[in-house]
Amino acid sequence: MTQSSPAAEPGGETAPRPALAATAAQTTAENPWPLRQLSVKVGEYVARMSPLWVEGEIVQLNRRPGAGLSFMTLRDIDVDMSFSVPIREHVLRSLPVEPVPGARVVVHAKPTFWSKRGSLQLEADDIRPVGLGELLARLEQLKRTLAAEGLFAASRKKPLPFLPRVVGLICGRESAAERDVVVNARRRWPAVQFEIREVAVQGVKAVKEVSAALRELDAREEVDVIIISRGGGSLEDLLPFSDEQLTRLVAGATTPIVSAIGHEVDTPLIDLASDVRASTPTDAAKKVVPDIQAEIEQLDLGRTRLRAAIRGRLEREQSALEAMRSRPVLEYPSTILAGRADEIRSRISLARTLIGSRLDRAADEVSHLGRQVRALSPLATLERGYAVVQTPDGTIVRSPEKGADGDALSVRVAGGRFGVTRTAEDPYIPPPASP
Repeated sequence: MTQSSPAAEPGGETAPRPALAATAAQTTAENPWPLRQLSVKVGEYVARMSPLWVEGEIVQLNRRPGAGLSFMTLRDIDVDMSFSVPIREHVLRSLPVEPVPGARVVVHAKPTFWSKRGSLQLEADDIRPVGLGELLARLEQLKRTLAAEGLFAASRKKPLPFLPRVVGLICGRESAAERDVVVNARRRWPAVQFEIREVAVQGVKAVKEVSAALRELDAREEVDVIIISRGGGSLEDLLPFSDEQLTRLVAGATTPIVSAIGHEVDTPLIDLASDVRASTPTDAAKKVVPDIQAEIEQLDLGRTRLRAAIRGRLEREQSALEAMRSRPVLEYPSTILAGRADEIRSRISLARTLIGSRLDRAADEVSHLGRQVRALSPLATLERGYAVVQTPDGTIVRSPEKGADGDALSVRVAGGRFGVTRTAEDPYIPPPASP
């Protein structure tokens, strides 16, 4: 940086350029620093700075999936100035709650200066939420714990009654939220009844008084639904409605609970534990009671549709009946009877023919079987001249050697029985042989 370069002089000779100033204080209008020299000097100065903790508000956070480095823009809390802060992705993932724009944080960073762009940035290696950010982190951790226990599950939420007998209302003393709920509910359904409990809705007594009112209304049998209502406010003002014990009490109530805390953007934990979340107290009134005018209109519409449906059905049935009556078979009923009578007579004649034929075949079969039985009968054998000889006790004599001479025997022939006496000689004389 101390070398000099030749310069053209009026006489045609070149004069050496004076050496660059060693420090910023030594620069002059005749011997200035080029921008590159200033950039180098600033970079050398910044490089000698130690890492430090700085506080700011996140303005923008760019996270690229799969990338190891993320970039966020950190703005001063009170002055309109900002720095680009690159930070490792694993550092962001280690936080109990994901940082979002608007969160207040402190980062541990090393200042770096980019010479080519002439820009200063902070390379962060740690980040911590502070103030509101720390409070949000604790609430997020409690939210995860209660969600893991199933307190926010949709399966445990109870449906609201169509028309509650009595509506329980927990609200602040003489609050706008109370007026919003009562006025809008009675505008929709004038006969609706309320059991109102005015309690502290912020501060150290809020959790205790809201919990006591909730237990009392939940124990009353005539109360069909309970609204917990409060107007908008800061995160700190709405903090009692994220209390763990109150959230568990809301989740365990037997009466359906409608949470109407703050505005649309406010989401305390009882909003998640309640059976129905209303964006505002006015919205809670709309969810709890029906609109009587809309119901009357629906009834009128239903009656009109029912009349039209019945009239259409009657007209269709009348048309169908007239179409049926116009058919010849209904105009002259005897026509169908005459045709059926001929059919019946034909079927009777056919039945008689079939039955007669069947009976003839059966008679022939019986006659044939009778002849077979008679042919196989022992009586037919006896009629051919055979006889059966039996002893007095009924034993059949099959051999001449059976019995003794003089024994009485019974002879069975075709015409009946007779008795004989056994003799030693056979009186049978065979006929002479034919020539």
